[in-house]
Amino acid sequence: MKTLVAALALLLSALAAQAAELKVLSGNGAKAAVRELCAQFEKATGNKVTVHFEVNADLKKKIEAGEAFDVAVLNPPVIEALIQAGKLVPGSRADIGRSGLGVAVKSGAVKPDISSVEGFRRALIAAKAVSYTDPKAGGSSGTFFAALLERLGIAEAVNQKAVLGKRGYEVAQAVADGRAEIGTTFISEILTVPGARVIGPLPGDLHNSNTYTAAIPKSAAAPEAAKALLQALSDPATRARWTAAGLEPAFA
Repeated sequence: MKTLVAALALLLSALAAQAAELKVLSGNGAKAAVRELCAQFEKATGNKVTVHFEVNADLKKKIEAGEAFDVAVLNPPVIEALIQAGKLVPGSRADIGRSGLGVAVKSGAVKPDISSVEGFRRALIAAKAVSYTDPKAGGSSGTFFAALLERLGIAEAVNQKAVLGKRGYEVAQAVADGRAEIGTTFISEILTVPGARVIGPLPGDLHNSNTYTAAIPKSAAAPEAAKALLQALSDPATRARWTAAGLEPAFA
């Protein structure tokens, strides 16, 4: 009897060890793919995965302040800074996806000519309102686009009619709602908003893409389960899911 009780105790202990509750902190640009792949991981393993999406700058502050989590999906500079700060395990770092900045208009609207840098410049000037991410919100797309406007010499003209969003989907939503005629944010975020249509990436040498890199914190409560999730995010079998979400897989 004692032997049976001991065996059952070991079995229950093993089952409990197999199931884990994981918390993922992810940048908004990878939202569609990360959310679906985490849901698939839950079904396949029995682990519980909670995903929190926010701009990279805000997540970096939370992690530096001691936020508990098990996997981070952030921009490479943020990941590197957190590794240097001793928050993430250096050897756990893995690039998983890339998303380029794209141009959005409302579904059914006339498509402006953005085939060249000059064409895109004219489209921004001609639009009654332009939507992009507020640089003060800390998002990489907003910071890049603000500098791009300066480079094109149209910052003042565009900013007078700018509809700013804190997140990329807010930029796309402003376009879908008709509050802006044209918007620029990551293609992966535009695709999540019904009524917004991607008409192409930024043209020519304006092209810009953002890499999403995953890593595990030194304080992970379930490091083995976290490693398994990271492997699932970068599994070659998931390439179609990343592509469908508007991202290019960043792994072989």
